[in-house]
Amino acid sequence: MALLVRLLALALALALGPAGTLAGPAKSPYQLVLQHSRLRGRQHGSNVCAVQKIIGTNKKYFTNCKQWYQRKICGKPTVISYECCPGYEKVPGEKGCPAALPLSNLYETLGVVGSTTTQLYTDRTEKLRPEMEGPGSFTIFAPSNDAWASLPAEVLDSLVSNVNIELLNALRYHMVDRRVLTEELKHGMALTSMYQNSNIQIHHYPNGIVTVNCARLLKADHHATNGVVHLIDKVISTITNNIQQIIEIEDTFETLRAAVAASGLNTLLEGEGQFTLLAPTNEAFEKIPAETLNRILGDPEALRDLLNNHILKSAMCAEAIVAGLSMETLEGTTLEVGCSGDMLTINGKAIISNKDVLATNGVIHFIDELLIPDSAKTLFELAAESDVSTVTDLLKQAGLSTYLSGNERLTLLAPLNSVFKDGAPPIDAEMKNLLLNHIVKDQVASKYLYHGQTLDTLGGKKLRVFVYRNSLCIENSCIAAHDKRGRYGALFTMDRLLTPPTGTVMDVLKGDNRFSMLVAAIQSAGLTETLNREGVYTVFAPTNEAFQAIPPEELNKLLGNAKELANILKYHIGDEILVSGGIGALVRLKSLQGDKIEVSSKNSVVSVNKEPVAETDIMATNGVVHAITSVLQPPANRPQERGDELADSALEIFKQASAFSKASQRSVRLAPVYQRLLERMKH
Repeated sequence: MALLVRLLALALALALGPAGTLAGPAKSPYQLVLQHSRLRGRQHGSNVCAVQKIIGTNKKYFTNCKQWYQRKICGKPTVISYECCPGYEKVPGEKGCPAALPLSNLYETLGVVGSTTTQLYTDRTEKLRPEMEGPGSFTIFAPSNDAWASLPAEVLDSLVSNVNIELLNALRYHMVDRRVLTEELKHGMALTSMYQNSNIQIHHYPNGIVTVNCARLLKADHHATNGVVHLIDKVISTITNNIQQIIEIEDTFETLRAAVAASGLNTLLEGEGQFTLLAPTNEAFEKIPAETLNRILGDPEALRDLLNNHILKSAMCAEAIVAGLSMETLEGTTLEVGCSGDMLTINGKAIISNKDVLATNGVIHFIDELLIPDSAKTLFELAAESDVSTVTDLLKQAGLSTYLSGNERLTLLAPLNSVFKDGAPPIDAEMKNLLLNHIVKDQVASKYLYHGQTLDTLGGKKLRVFVYRNSLCIENSCIAAHDKRGRYGALFTMDRLLTPPTGTVMDVLKGDNRFSMLVAAIQSAGLTETLNREGVYTVFAPTNEAFQAIPPEELNKLLGNAKELANILKYHIGDEILVSGGIGALVRLKSLQGDKIEVSSKNSVVSVNKEPVAETDIMATNGVVHAITSVLQPPANRPQERGDELADSALEIFKQASAFSKASQRSVRLAPVYQRLLERMKH
């Protein structure tokens, strides 16, 4: 409760302005994170921000709510420190950071924000310092001292060896000739720099991180008399090539280059937009079997799906990833993009070898593993990645594996490996036919299946679809995982081996010696025609053992009364098909007799009226049979239940009389009568 109160208070504080009034226009993600950091630090005084630092590094982040409680960034533990929020400073002897930083020009502000190296290099040029100290309105994205120190030596040497051209141009590229605050930095926008009007790419992410050419904004909105300074963590450079041009010039993209040309995606990759290309290197293509690669390269649709699965719909810089998030590709699949320390991960794997290669229309990350979507895979490849290897082995042994790798549109109903925990069955003609009945003659999707639908199999059977509240079943087997849709085939992971129906309910009962007494009873009761005709029945079939448990005198009396016998037997027949996988916790199934049967399932044991079922899911063309070892009694035939119903009725009458007595003295006098009636019925 205390935690809930604190969270509510924090949410209220975020929603209210300084004076306790509702806040004005919506704040940007960066401003919201800064505000959260300020709230977390306010116990240390005014204008104090809580900052998370990754242990063992100099990397610091303003904290959001999720990071605050997890105390991790990119899976690495963090420590909390408290610093003056941007634009404020300490005063000796006072708590917090009560003083606003004095306004000075851009040049002097560089020193205040911790970019003294930028200040130093500005001094070396002849023209830039006077401009930074003079009149005007500018924005400078100033690299931190660490950013300059991390530049490769040869790059830094080329800059400082020609200060009035190379260094001056590099610094001007970090500048914009107007004041731009973070609230104006929108995701995907481009700012025109002061170097040859070259564009600077801005991305403002929902987690509050802002990047400038993929350099992270460390501290923003430091006002100066003639502009504003934003501190960034890298020295940025001009962007000249689009994604397609980078693919053309990189030697490591030879195979990718050919694949893009064959697919026709080069038009997209050289056009406008902001994409992220997870670009597979030559090494990535070499890791997959040559047969698979040649198949995909020779299939335009599969190739296009493959490449689209490597393109994210928006530009995602590495610095924006501080925890796992889901991102959609152009192919429509979702990739889990995350980080582990300094490494980016895709679907949990650290396969990115080079990150943040900037293009005019997005960003490229080099990856050393191909991301093949399901839509480009064969049935065999889909099954290889699922827990259904036993059935694929059986299909191979039966000589049916060509169906898993061909271009015929099929759906494999593949039982989980756990179904075969007692060992795989031997391959014979009957087993081969059963396997063919696990392959549907079309590429179907579970979300489009409907109750009562039939599916044709390669084995010649028609399989029925049953839709229940919490499960989707095909005959006796229910779908255990989301289906996978491949290039031509679809894979349904099923919870058991299918047993297609071979006859009507009566055929099933007659063909099983356990039910000989039940068959005789059905014939005596005149129900044979009912269980032979088309329909949807669930039959709880008492075995011979169940009938033999009835005292002989009662059994003879029952069998000699056709009307009573029919009433009892109809209570064993539900008016819809209910397989064990569709039961859930409890289902009340209406019987042909009229009363409801209670069917429940717990720990894989099915019970009917609290009696365990001996065998479930014996499928018939017009229903399903469940074997039971007792004869069920309708409620009207149960004395105890009949008495309970009468007592409950009397109790309800008494409750109504008692309630009415508050408004009627006459009802008060009548209440004892109802009380005596209740007692009589109870006993």
